[in-house]
Amino acid sequence: MTLGFSVDTLLPKARGGGQLRMGLVRLAECEWLAPAPDLAARAAGFADWPEAVQLAPEADAPGRELAAMLGVEGGLPQAALATHEDLCLLTRVEGEEVYRLIGAAVAWPSDWHPKAKIGLPLRALHAPIQGYAEQLATGVDRFMATLRPGPIYGRCNWFIAATGERRWLPDRPPQEAFAHVTPDNAGETLFVRSERQTLRRLPQTGAILFTIGIYVEPLGRLSPGNIAMLGRAVQTLVSGEGDRRGAPAYAESLIAFAEARTA
Repeated sequence: MTLGFSVDTLLPKARGGGQLRMGLVRLAECEWLAPAPDLAARAAGFADWPEAVQLAPEADAPGRELAAMLGVEGGLPQAALATHEDLCLLTRVEGEEVYRLIGAAVAWPSDWHPKAKIGLPLRALHAPIQGYAEQLATGVDRFMATLRPGPIYGRCNWFIAATGERRWLPDRPPQEAFAHVTPDNAGETLFVRSERQTLRRLPQTGAILFTIGIYVEPLGRLSPGNIAMLGRAVQTLVSGEGDRRGAPAYAESLIAFAEARTA
């Protein structure tokens, strides 16, 4: 498997700090989506958060195409109820060269609101990410323009959260959210969140499907190698991005925990 379906198997493929990169790997069809989704959890995730589904009119045809690919009736919302992954559709509007978000079925977001993002072009979608415009935007635009139907590509990332909930929408300043974390309890109070992302172009409509599979584990349950990597990575996040992720509020405790665990 080129990308796994757990935090421990995803982290070795994720950026360990430093410059941003796409880090794409080619996936086989059998590696595209999680094989055994918890459909009850998916239904509950959409039922208790009305904002989860946002659709522009342009999402209708690609949503129906995707649902048919997955063997379910309906459109994008129904497709997302049948998968572990949150699902987003992007396409170029007639007369434009940029790709825009036209549909989102996102029950478990990582610090973003679909309602605020629908209709935005790629660069605006990623504007909060420090370094995206300078280090990634041109490469992402080129990849999206040249992606053809058939191939599937995947990548992954990681975040440190103060909660193990799959829907992560921070509502407190980092210094407050991580105030209870110490080097002694960091293994139980810091949660490592990884997004397993995939990209493919739908063959009939030409829309690009972006999937986001969410996996969360307490720091202390990870392998020693992954704990050590995170201890190093929080010290080398791209300038500004560590602040956005709240790293100053937890970094000292995470580093001390990692040093003690891997000594």
